[in-house]
Order: sequence, then structure tokens, then C-alpha cells
Amino acid sequence: MNITTVLIIVFVFIVAAILGVAVGWMVRKKTSEDKIASAEQIAKKLLADAEKQVESKKKEAIIEAKEELYKAKQQFESETKERRIEIQNLEKRLVQKEEHVDKKVDLLDQKEKENKARENELIQKDKLFKDKDDKLNRMIEDERVKLEKISGLTTESAKKMLLEMLEKQAHHDAAAIIKRIEDEAKEEAEKKAKKIISLAIQRCSIDHTVESTVSVVPLPNEEMKGRVIGREGRNIRALEAATGIDVIVDDTPEAVVLSGFDMVRREIARISLERLISDGRIHPTRIEEVVERVKSEVEEKIKETGERTVLDMGLSGIHPELVRLIGRLKYRTSYGQNILQHSIEVANMAGMLAGELGLDTVMFKRAGLLHDIGKAVDHEIEGTHPQIGADLVKKYKESPRVISAVGDHHGDDQLRTIDAIIVQAADSISGARPGARRESLETYIKRLEKLENIAESFTGVKKSFAIQAGREIRIMVEHTEINDSQALQIAKDIAKRIEEEVEYPGQVKVTVIREMRASEYAK
Repeated sequence: MNITTVLIIVFVFIVAAILGVAVGWMVRKKTSEDKIASAEQIAKKLLADAEKQVESKKKEAIIEAKEELYKAKQQFESETKERRIEIQNLEKRLVQKEEHVDKKVDLLDQKEKENKARENELIQKDKLFKDKDDKLNRMIEDERVKLEKISGLTTESAKKMLLEMLEKQAHHDAAAIIKRIEDEAKEEAEKKAKKIISLAIQRCSIDHTVESTVSVVPLPNEEMKGRVIGREGRNIRALEAATGIDVIVDDTPEAVVLSGFDMVRREIARISLERLISDGRIHPTRIEEVVERVKSEVEEKIKETGERTVLDMGLSGIHPELVRLIGRLKYRTSYGQNILQHSIEVANMAGMLAGELGLDTVMFKRAGLLHDIGKAVDHEIEGTHPQIGADLVKKYKESPRVISAVGDHHGDDQLRTIDAIIVQAADSISGARPGARRESLETYIKRLEKLENIAESFTGVKKSFAIQAGREIRIMVEHTEINDSQALQIAKDIAKRIEEEVEYPGQVKVTVIREMRASEYAK
């Protein structure tokens, strides 16, 4: 192989390589262009899909916005309609009031005209009377001068003598008449007076009423007051209707006041409101549900309290309804003293007194525990609490001795039994001891001293004694200075001074004692 051939072969090889490279480059370029075209198509398709989704979302958003706008418009129109109706009603009432005022103005004008005519008539009559009065005065003056000459006394001295005589006679006659009337009426009126006074004392509001008729429910914040009130006060109305208790939302910071005489209802209202505040869901339906649930719980708690009390006292055979009423006494106070604790104390005291006398301690403990059972329902039934209590224990088959003690523990019956006397003594000890009824020892002693000082400030009083925890004061007078009629008058004057100057629960009996003792020695 010569050089020329080799060169030719090399040249051919080189040309072939160049052609191969060129062909390969052209094939690769074609493939790349196909891929780019395919990618552009895919991108265009994705862009079209995205535009369609965006358009769809846009349409949905517009539809939702239109629906919200429609709802808001409907609500606004409804509220506007309600406001328009309220305004129309107010306008009607204002028109009616304006008409009523116009009628009153017309009536006043008419009356004014009548009064003017009457005034003119009276002026004419007054002129006539003045002329007559002048003549009468001249005649009286002439007669007075004649009388002064005849009697030798001036008008002032005669008047003074006459008034002194009339005053003495009036005092004596008044005292005698009062004594006679009281003696005649005493037998008939005493029993009725006791019942009326007893009922009034039990039901009246005294100085510490606020402490025993009000509960305060704390709030987490001031905003909660608005939720408790509710829209246009519907939540408060629902709570008051469900519990029978007044709900007071005032300026007291972070607090709501519950007011009512029934402590059971007030406790139900307090627990219910606390639960509603804690839960946060406050609306009429929810209020009724919570109140009903709390009522059941409180009733169960009352029952458990009564059963535990009877068990602790070691008593048995008491009717379940009486046991429930004993539990209700936990929510009843008298002069600030809890009636359940007072009844337990009276039961223990009556049992101790009976034991000292060798009597049936169990029966007296039973009577002592039930003696104020009438106070559990005295706001629902007419009558005094001893009468109500006696009817209850009789209804539930208690023994006649228990019935007698419960019905007469305030001494209303003339034919009293030893059972009633012992229970009354225990009741007085429990209620009269210092500190039992929101009264300090110092205040208690000062009241007794003040009663005695008032009595001893009267002329003729020898000594006075405040007894029965200040419910009675007995006054010894000098029999040589005070007669029977004057003793009655002194009792009335002292009672009046006590009413004006002393603060005390219930009533104070004033007893004036006038006696004469004659002594002689046989030698």
C-alpha cells in the first residue's frame, strides 16, 4: 500500500467521521426540538387548567359573598322592622299620654274656674262674718269685764285655775277609764293579741334582714354581667321565673345580688347561677335545665341533712316528711340564729332538764327537735309557727305529749303541761343566751341596764328588775306614793319610753307591782 492510498483512506475516514458527527448533531437537535415542543404544550395545558380553577374559585367566592350579603341584609331588615314597630308603639303611647294630659289640663282649668267662683263667694261671706264677729267680740268683752268685777279674778288667773282643776280631774278619770276598759277587754283580747304579735314578729323585717335575705354571687369580670342579664333582660327574667328569687345587677363590682326571704330558693338560685357562670352557656333553656337539676340536688341534700340530724340525736320512728322538714330548717333563720342549730340545742337542753327531773329524756329531745318545725313552712301556711307545727306533728302521728309541747312552747294556752313548760324553758335558754341572736354580750348587758334605768327614772319607783333576757321588766313602786290608777299610768309611760329609746327584738313586757305589807308581833 502506497502513501497515496493511505492518504485516501485516512481522508475517507476523516470525512466519514465528520459526516457521522454532523448526522449525530442533527439527530440530537431534532430530538431536543421535539421535547421542547412537548414541554410547551404541557405548560400551556397546565396554565389553561389553572386559569379555569381560578375562574371557578372566583365565581364561588362571589356567590358566597352575595349569600352573606343577602343574609346580613335580611337580618338588618328584620331588626329594622322590629325597631320600627317599637317606635310606632312608643309613638302610640306618647299620643295616648298627650291626650290624657290634655284632658287633665281641661279638668284643671274647669276646677280653677270653679275655685275662683267659690273664692269670690267666700270673700262675700267673710265680709258678713267679720261684721258679725266684731259685734260678738264687743259683747264678749262686755261680759268678761262684768265677770271680772263679780269674781274678783282676772281672765288669766281664772283660766289657770280652771285648767289645773281639769288636768287633775282628767288624769284621774283617764286612768280609771283605762283600767276599767283594760280589765273588761283583757280576758278576750289577750289571746288574740299574743297570736297577732307572735305572727307579726315572725314575719316582720328587722335590722339584720339584709344579712338573712340576700346572697352575693361573685363574677369573674364585669363583662359577665351583660351575659347574666341577656338580650333585653331575658336571662334574668328566666332565672327569676325559675327560682322565684329577685336577681339584682347593680354597680357592685364583679358581683350579682340574689334577694328573697325563702332561703331554699335563694340557695338554688345561687348554686344555679354559679354553675351557669362557670359553664359560660347562659340562655333561658339552659337556665331552666340547670335550675331543675339543682333543685333535685338541694332537695336531696335537705333530705340527707334531716336524716343525719335525726340519726345524730338518737331518735327513730319520725315520719319521712318531718325528717325532710327538719332538713329545711338548715335554710331558715330567726333573728340571725340558724333554726336547725337552735332546734338541736333546744332538744339537747330539754333532754338534760328532763333527765334532772327524772322524766322521759327521749320524748323531750323529740319535742325539742320538732318545736320549731312550723317555721319550715310558715311562709306557705297562714298562722303562727307553734300552731302550724302542732298541726304538722299531729298529721304525721306524733304522740299527744309532743303535739302539746310543740303547740304551746310559747305559752299561748291557759291549760299548760309540764312538757310545754320544759320545752319553753329550753327554747328561752337557747334564744336568750348572749351571742345567740347576733347580739354581743356588751350590747345585751347595756340593754338590760338601760331598761332598768328608764324604769327607775320615774317618781315613786323603788326598784326595777329586767328578766327573761330583757323580754320583761318588773317594777316595784312605793304603795304610799302610787295608787292603782297611777301604777297603770306608770306602766304605760315606761312602755312608751322603752319603745322610743331602746332597740330590742320582739316585745318587752312592763309589769308594775304595788303591794303593802303589814307586820305585827304577838308578845
